[in-house]
Amino acid sequence: MSKQKVVGHLSLILFCIFILAGCAAILPEQAPDPSEPFEDEFIIVRASQWDTIPYLAEIFLHDRSKDWMIRECNGVVQSEPGQGLAIPKKPFAFGGLSAEGYQVVPVLSYHKFSKDRSDKLTITEAAFKAQMEYLRQNGYRVISAEQFVAFLDFKDQIPKKSVVITADDGWDSFYDIAFPILKEYGFPATLFVYTDFIGTNHAVSWEQLGIMAKQGIDVQCKSKSHRNLAVLKKNESPNVYREEVEKEISVPTQLIEEKLGKKCSLFAYPYGESNSVVIEILKKYGYRAGFTLTGDVNPFFVNNYKINRYSIYGQHELDEFKNNLAVFREENLK
Repeated sequence: MSKQKVVGHLSLILFCIFILAGCAAILPEQAPDPSEPFEDEFIIVRASQWDTIPYLAEIFLHDRSKDWMIRECNGVVQSEPGQGLAIPKKPFAFGGLSAEGYQVVPVLSYHKFSKDRSDKLTITEAAFKAQMEYLRQNGYRVISAEQFVAFLDFKDQIPKKSVVITADDGWDSFYDIAFPILKEYGFPATLFVYTDFIGTNHAVSWEQLGIMAKQGIDVQCKSKSHRNLAVLKKNESPNVYREEVEKEISVPTQLIEEKLGKKCSLFAYPYGESNSVVIEILKKYGYRAGFTLTGDVNPFFVNNYKINRYSIYGQHELDEFKNNLAVFREENLK
């Protein structure tokens, strides 16, 4: 189902939401006859005293990390002995829509990291760890950028309190400071690199990128040279401009595939700026999404090539960081 069709048939989706809202109330004795289509959507179980929700996710969904699907479907935090639970066999709330409003997803953007120094683009190790700890302690689920784009494309459901972590450019401090902390918390992240920078002073190496790519860091593209792709240079003709933009996208795309053995599908615009020419060329090379630096959250109907990100500055206190974490937008949809 395309996003356009979903938006065009919003009333139908809302009707489905009211039906699905009953998921949390289903008990084994209320289960429909097995011959009905319901059995293709849910598994109905009664929890024993040993059945934790992660354990049930592992047994029935073959993935402990999908415990959130059981929690959100049933409206519970933990299971109780004898409690009836509906285990969803597939996504049950595309788009994060409900009668009260809709889900939104914050995408965070970092640049440099330091042991003890901070400025606008540099965050200290202690501050970054405090932010990651806040996410964990307050029930946020850090998902990959790929999972987030699948959510936008109506191909998957994500946790209600989802957050995406990204970093830009490819500074070596990401490898030295942020990467170990992300591993400690088990958080995935996307690193957008511009390839002219890789291997130079204060930048990560291709070897380091390869190490991170095997341990939860998704390496994606941020152009070849970091020029502003939305602006023509002085005396640059439209034809030359188009050729240069294509080079800024095609060269790093091919290089990352050659060096890391992966195809890029996500792109971060240098300086957060883009235009129709850039987007057209991104589509030509198979990119599914483009990320700006516009400070806002993202509903399912955001333009895939104009995804918002919050820049996380080193001078922000933890309270300011919290202000970037809205995950729901209320609307009167009744």
